[in-house]
Amino acid sequence: MTDIESASPEGNATLRQSAEDHYYHAVDCIAEGDLAAAISAFRASLACDAEFEDAWHGLIRVLQDAGHLDEAVMEANRLAEKTPEDVLVHTRLSILYQMQGRVPEAEAEAAKARVLGWKHELKNKAPEAGTPQP
Repeated sequence: MTDIESASPEGNATLRQSAEDHYYHAVDCIAEGDLAAAISAFRASLACDAEFEDAWHGLIRVLQDAGHLDEAVMEANRLAEKTPEDVLVHTRLSILYQMQGRVPEAEAEAAKARVLGWKHELKNKAPEAGTPQP
């Protein structure tokens, strides 16, 4: 068990707050055009809370923007393993693969994103009036 897993609820809240602080610092760095600092801040955020999906998505995007495509793909694949139902990560992988000229992989990820999007849409669709409920 890691220190994070064995931490008290108060410790977890502190770690989450630190993760959010690093995340917002990373966003500020992007606004200032300092992609290297943003990458560092997103990594610091994830060191505090590895489940913080917004920080994962931010890291992947800033790695892409900085031209670190191989690293962005690696991080996106790590996130896809953690959150296989995340439409955005598969969409991002499709974009990254396309940027690398890996068309078959890009098309496969785009298809995954579409199917997941349809699944989410069907799952969240309200039943029509008069439709029997199970």
